[in-house]
Amino acid sequence: MKIGLYFGTFNPIHIGHLIIANHMIEHSDLDQIWMVVTPHNPHKKKSTLLDDYQRLHMVYLATEYILKIKPSDIEFKLPQPNYTVNTLAHLQEKFPKHEFSLIMGEDNLNSLHKWKNYETMLKNHEIYVYPRLNSGEINEQFVNHAKIHRIGAPVIELSSTFIRESIKMGKNIDPMLPHKVSEYLAHNNFYKK
Repeated sequence: MKIGLYFGTFNPIHIGHLIIANHMIEHSDLDQIWMVVTPHNPHKKKSTLLDDYQRLHMVYLATEYILKIKPSDIEFKLPQPNYTVNTLAHLQEKFPKHEFSLIMGEDNLNSLHKWKNYETMLKNHEIYVYPRLNSGEINEQFVNHAKIHRIGAPVIELSSTFIRESIKMGKNIDPMLPHKVSEYLAHNNFYKK
């Protein structure tokens, strides 16, 4: 089975994340997408980042009826700080029959050459890239790379930061979130201060 790993803090998960994940399932050869919730880095200021399990729960609420998209807490169990190359190695060892790929925006592709052991990642895993506005010039070595697949997904300019700030200002954000996530945030008064 081909699994696409879509990493994020998902603070909160919003419809933009789901549109990208669904597009990748429908317009690539991936069989499933795992939404990998990135744990809070203990060395960084927490600020508005909700607890790891609260964010995982929101991903579950957002994806529970989407058969091919699953929440994943795999990085919660790994040593911090975590590097993608280590997560991939751990998953490959734990699920040897699966083939794991990365899903990332063009903006991340631009900085891929700065990632730890990116050559190893590219040698062993495919990368599925979705477009972003203002992502800049793509690094020459990644333009026609055999393991990098550009998928013409819709450009979604919606951010979790914008949603958190809107909640703080008392704005209606319901159309930007899966219904159950919106209810969960309202019930718990998250991001209000």
